Amino acid sequence: MEHTLIYTIIAGIVVAFIFGMLAKQLKLPAIFGYLLAGVAIGPHTPGFVADVALARQLAEIGIILLMFGVGLHFSFRDLLESRAIALPGALAQIVCATLVGAGLASVLGNPPAAAIIFGFSLSVASTIVLIRSLEQRQLLDSAGGKIAISWLIVEDIAMVLALVMLPVLAEMMANETDVSAAHVAFILATVVLKIGGFFVFMLVIGRRFLPWLLTRIAALHSAEMNTLGTLAIALGFALIAYVVFDASLALGAFLAGVMLNETEIGRAASHSSVQMRDAFSVLFFVSVGMLFDPSTLLKQPMAALMTFLIIVLAKLAAAMAITAWFKQPREVAYPVAIGLAQIGEFSFILGGLALTKGLITQDLYNLILAGAMLSIVVNPFLFRAYDRSLRRRAA
Repeated sequence: MEHTLIYTIIAGIVVAFIFGMLAKQLKLPAIFGYLLAGVAIGPHTPGFVADVALARQLAEIGIILLMFGVGLHFSFRDLLESRAIALPGALAQIVCATLVGAGLASVLGNPPAAAIIFGFSLSVASTIVLIRSLEQRQLLDSAGGKIAISWLIVEDIAMVLALVMLPVLAEMMANETDVSAAHVAFILATVVLKIGGFFVFMLVIGRRFLPWLLTRIAALHSAEMNTLGTLAIALGFALIAYVVFDASLALGAFLAGVMLNETEIGRAASHSSVQMRDAFSVLFFVSVGMLFDPSTLLKQPMAALMTFLIIVLAKLAAAMAITAWFKQPREVAYPVAIGLAQIGEFSFILGGLALTKGLITQDLYNLILAGAMLSIVVNPFLFRAYDRSLRRRAA
């Protein structure tokens, strides 16, 4: 077909808009609609089938811009303010969810590496879902909201490190006959040095260059150039990370977002790219939905249910226990626990990368997608139940 790329983009955006509207009408997160749109135009459902390979390439741009957006929400100040509970709490919840998820994957007959990756994919909440849920309830600046965001930042850092190390794990497993302690140490040291070099580059060059560049762009008084400049920064630093430092495109975009968020002019400039970033992010979620086989819910109903329960109940119970340990009131503990009882974009990215590298099976990836979609649907209802309980106590 001559215009496969055009058809894929048009189908992805139009169907995502339709399903996104339906999701919002049902008071569900728009992400759920985007995922369903991908299922609708994917190869596992009848009717029009978009080009999955092209959708994945478009999703790569979506991942870069999505990670750029995550970086823009990253705040060292918020993390430092809530570090006493956010750091141990996030790490404890990650370990808990990873172990329980790995246990389920092992019972399903998967090897240890695949089981751990599966469990880790279930441990990290969606930045987009959490922030929008807190925004809707005006909780972003509350004590619970700040702890939840800081908690999420710790999870994001852990996931970024996992994304960096996953290709290393894949290489070691592919050459397992040649693996030795010295070889493993050499590979890890090489990766750490390269990533460390990029961090230094961003701190020394990026922190000085970006404000200077943004000041020059702002002097033009052109909204068009503001948008284009911000996108160029995200994509440009992603490419530098990949080509020069052998790091991932996503890591480069993430750190570019972090650097921008550290300056007032950077935060102002980032707002001009929100619409474009969201558009490509939509294509990312659509591409994820295209890879999901709905028959998983029929073929593995108990496994899908257990995955969902780990994401919602296990993570919620762990967060409640941790906040209780730190003697946090209900007004703080509930928003934190409910907000983190779901998974999203990072789980898709990690699972997709692991699938590409042959570290997990398609069946495990389908369970990650099924658990994510179900948890995203249920999360607003948990918040509504919390809202009702607040009204009853106030009455």
